[in-house]
Amino acid sequence: MNKKSHQTKWRRLDNTAKIFPVIANENLSNVFRVSVTLKGDVVPEILQQALEEVLPWFDGFNVRLRRGFFWYYFETNKKMPIVEKEATYPCKYIDPRSNQQFLFRVSYYEKRINLEVFHAITDGMGAINFLKELTYHYVELLKIKDSSKKVTRRPSSECILDTEDSYLKNYKRLAKKPYSTKKAYQLKGEVLYLDTVSVIHGYVDLAGLKSKCKEKGVSITRYLLALLIWCIYEEYLNKQKYEDPISINLPINLRSFFDSTTTMNFFAVTAIEFLSDGKEHSFEDILFMVNKQMDENITKEKLEETISYNVSNEKKPLVRFAPLVLKYIALQLVYGRISRGNTMTLSNLGYIKVLPEFEEYIENFHFIIGVSKKQKMKCGVCSYKDKVVVTFSSVLGDTYLQRAFFRALTKEGIGVTIESNGVLNEKV
Repeated sequence: MNKKSHQTKWRRLDNTAKIFPVIANENLSNVFRVSVTLKGDVVPEILQQALEEVLPWFDGFNVRLRRGFFWYYFETNKKMPIVEKEATYPCKYIDPRSNQQFLFRVSYYEKRINLEVFHAITDGMGAINFLKELTYHYVELLKIKDSSKKVTRRPSSECILDTEDSYLKNYKRLAKKPYSTKKAYQLKGEVLYLDTVSVIHGYVDLAGLKSKCKEKGVSITRYLLALLIWCIYEEYLNKQKYEDPISINLPINLRSFFDSTTTMNFFAVTAIEFLSDGKEHSFEDILFMVNKQMDENITKEKLEETISYNVSNEKKPLVRFAPLVLKYIALQLVYGRISRGNTMTLSNLGYIKVLPEFEEYIENFHFIIGVSKKQKMKCGVCSYKDKVVVTFSSVLGDTYLQRAFFRALTKEGIGVTIESNGVLNEKV
């Protein structure tokens, strides 16, 4: 294994990252997976070499987590991660003690390269940036068919290595507005045994979905989010009155709003809600409601308020100088209250582009989000070439929601192909 010789550096966690080490455990991993499927089987030795040569470029990944008196912090990790064959269900807790102290892991299965990331180091956009560079370098090494020979290669023209804390950079002290979290409807059902996770991918025809969204005058994210709420309303609530709203957690990439290129976390979350009041609601009603809420919630002004609220809380002297042990207790209580306010999460990474010279080697991308006790199912979305890949990760022992969701798309004339990890053999 190659040894890294650069000096040890330390770095603060970004504003969003600070909560993840406090709440993470075996039942709440805060891990997500981005993966790339290639045209040929992965050669593990070459993947290991590619990882060793690419990792030193990325200060954001090349770290270990250390515990300080006031906060956790990152420190350069001089060890080297080990590529392994996939042997567990996706998005399991990353225990640094058994992972060379790293907060990510790289595994492979047949033609697929998996990158699983603890959310403290980056978000989905930062992970895709790393995965693409790893894949490019792997393909370059594979082409020369000699893993002992070095490929002189710099980061690609599209690679981003910025580790700016964009929350602090874009912080403005604004008048504080109170935030409250209402209890949301929770998906119910029998839970799968032990640590089993069901994964169902739907490969949706991009052209057909775009055409339908254009017809409705909405984006892909808005259409899919409305469809998700509609299916919960039909399948779980049976259109009956319910006191708690369906609330979908929607992460928003802040980079385009604030001209940021950071590879650290830089996202905000908005909740899109629908209250089943006992009246008959159509899909069009729900789509209108989703559109209205997203128009109101996703503006630069609203996002500045969110950043201001979160960063100003961190800057309070009482918070800054409280020992980590007290912060630990407080953040656990805060998270416990916030987690009640979500039915599930839908996160869309958008359209993934790769450099033209690598397109012939790459078949597809996938995005899987780790579930939690309060959110027993989550939905990750990404697009590549002519497909939108919608992935449901779930610990529920049925496929009512997934089946309703994909069948609703096919009823609209949109092509869908289903693939699963085989945990649930029900016909979707």
